[in-house]
Amino acid sequence: MDMRAPGAASGVYALECAMDELAFQLGMDPLELRTRNHAERDQAENKPFGSKELRACYEQGAERFGWRRRDPRPGSMREGHTLIGWGMATGVWEAMQEPASAKAVLTADGNLTVSAATADIGTGTYTVMTQVAADTLGLPLKDVTFTLGDSSLPDAPVEGGSFTVSSVGSAVKAACERLRGKLVRRARGSRGSLSGDQLLEVMRRSRLATMEAQASVEPTGKRERYSHYSHSTIFAEVQVDDDFGTVRVTRVVSAVAGGRIINPKTARSQILGGVVWGIGMALEEESLLDERLGRFMNHNLADYHVPVNADVQDLDVIFVEERDDIVNPLGAKGLGEIGLVGTAAAIANAVFHATGRRVRDLPITPDRLLATPPAIPIV
Repeated sequence: MDMRAPGAASGVYALECAMDELAFQLGMDPLELRTRNHAERDQAENKPFGSKELRACYEQGAERFGWRRRDPRPGSMREGHTLIGWGMATGVWEAMQEPASAKAVLTADGNLTVSAATADIGTGTYTVMTQVAADTLGLPLKDVTFTLGDSSLPDAPVEGGSFTVSSVGSAVKAACERLRGKLVRRARGSRGSLSGDQLLEVMRRSRLATMEAQASVEPTGKRERYSHYSHSTIFAEVQVDDDFGTVRVTRVVSAVAGGRIINPKTARSQILGGVVWGIGMALEEESLLDERLGRFMNHNLADYHVPVNADVQDLDVIFVEERDDIVNPLGAKGLGEIGLVGTAAAIANAVFHATGRRVRDLPITPDRLLATPPAIPIV
């Protein structure tokens, strides 16, 4: 069953743990290895990046975490019987855009309704689309309503892939700009003049009860000439009981380059949710199958373990400034999946740093950790 960021969640785990193993074998700091091998061009597609601030993620995340104080020797950092490990990993997720449409209706009393047949699964779509519309037309947020979740509304993609803001948001912006354009043209033909963003005054002068516009947006040809990704760097601290093999994640710093951050509050919540899910992926979540009956034995939240409040300690999110005029009209990249991608690897790498044990089969439970022999004698 797919986790969030299907494919990348497990693929990046394998890749970033392998990078950590390589750094250990070379006697090199894991961050230095990644910095030296930073790609300035997408070598798989042979394209330039529309934008890439991964180096800044490395620098700002390491500074916030205090990475320079890390003793590279596995097992060297401890407090009594508690081993302390610091690990890091890189995250990447494609910044996609899908075709989308939106409609904007402005009434003479100053209320704007914008609509699209998308969804909100708790990711803040209502809020962000309202912001985009209000910002485009210069209206107060309280006067803007965004409606969704109905197939009779303008076509929009399913909410997934971290492309809702880039796709539907671009359509909302285009619809509001088209509405603005219609009112500007009316203002030029009237005796009065348009002062600033006095769109409502134009409607009153024109005796219009409503004005509406609809727009459709799809990726441009220029966009296709570049590679577009959100990037992140995750630094994790774990505490491992030397006797029982229990692991606690005590600190995580996630530095994210996701283009324009439209709403820092909801964006931070997206990353925090992804990090928590990464903790679950690394240490707790596991589906157990009855091979005789072909049924999952822990198919409910009483038996399927996920992180709870006691498992989540100090989480810190940094949004690295990144400007991108190519990725989409908003300059925003996806944030839903990038919070998860790389987090489990950072935790696993921290566990190795604490114990010298490399567990490749998730989750890292005490029995698996204690059954894995150390790669080297522990300090």
